[in-house]
Amino acid sequence: MRLADTLRFARDAAAGTPLRTALSVLAMAIGVAAVVVLTALGDGARRYVVGQFSSLGTNLVIVLPGRTGTGGFNPATAITATPRDLTIDDAAALRRAPAVRRVAPLNAGTSEISYGGRLREVMVVGSTAEFVPIRNFELAQGEALPYDDWNRAAPVALIGAKIRDELFGSQPALGQLARVGDRRVRIVGVLKSTGQGLGMNTDELVVVPVALAQALFNSNTLFRVLVEAKSRDAIPQARDQALAILKQRHRGEEDVTVITQDAVLATFDKLLGALTLAVAGIAAISLAVAGILVMNVMLVAVTQRTAEIGLLKALGASGRTIRLAFLAEAAMLSALGALLGYLLGQAGAFALRQAFPVFPAVAPDWAVFAGLGTALATGLLFGVMPARRAARLDPVQALMKH
Repeated sequence: MRLADTLRFARDAAAGTPLRTALSVLAMAIGVAAVVVLTALGDGARRYVVGQFSSLGTNLVIVLPGRTGTGGFNPATAITATPRDLTIDDAAALRRAPAVRRVAPLNAGTSEISYGGRLREVMVVGSTAEFVPIRNFELAQGEALPYDDWNRAAPVALIGAKIRDELFGSQPALGQLARVGDRRVRIVGVLKSTGQGLGMNTDELVVVPVALAQALFNSNTLFRVLVEAKSRDAIPQARDQALAILKQRHRGEEDVTVITQDAVLATFDKLLGALTLAVAGIAAISLAVAGILVMNVMLVAVTQRTAEIGLLKALGASGRTIRLAFLAEAAMLSALGALLGYLLGQAGAFALRQAFPVFPAVAPDWAVFAGLGTALATGLLFGVMPARRAARLDPVQALMKH
């Protein structure tokens, strides 16, 4: 039997039982679609988190007060030990590190901003002029915070785009006096709209000098210090130099935690990559179930077509030919199911992207190829037993059963 005849035989056999064929194809399609959609979700989560951390800035080293990275819990010091404050002077000292380009001390909290009888709650960040370039923000209007002494609480503020619209409407915001908490500040700049990022909506942000924020929140310690290294290669040196400077200032105690943006990104990338593989494995189970269904369908086909197989063998068809014919039918069902599943999966991923535009739900290429390949391999693997059973039928016995 020629290859064309084998394929025609498989096609006619599948077309002869449309309901059974449709159910087999649908089972395989659901398995492939599950792989595509779930890996799109997993990989989309990974890329979203990595993108959000990347939007914090580039070449970042982050200094946190307190030693939280190592050491564990020590009951002897749990009550008496108090983490040393991370001060503005500590942050200023980091600027002398050779591998450091910029430093931005941070203090943060919630407060109220009011103007002209309008009032709303906002996130207030205390920092310096270098906060805007470190975070890759841009100014839509006005200018950055002044490059004054960081300990000077200049009464000025930058506001987000949404705050400008809500408080000032069509009026110009620059130069206006507003009240933040119990302090009067002059609006010197408006941030360009960038939206939500890692829980901070920059359109609803107010940025004031760090000393003013400390006075506003009655706090002497900094929440964080953002340090920008001079290059990506300089990140490890910037981290080590920042740690050495702060250790020297804190009388030899290593009482701060210094983390790098790359380390955080690598950790999340690894965790979410493993999650994507896990959900792909779970979805692949449905392909195994679909393969078993194909096997059952083919076994039923062998039983129903016993006489036809006997006639083919009586006419001289070899066992190999019979095996190829049944394997071709199994491969055809699997291929149709895989193709339909791919289209359904891509449609599902597209629907996710439309529903959640910020979420890049795109299935990685490896998952698509793995899903399609697994579907075909599963169909062929589970098609071997029915094909062998058909090939071993005795032609005389098969014709007698007709």
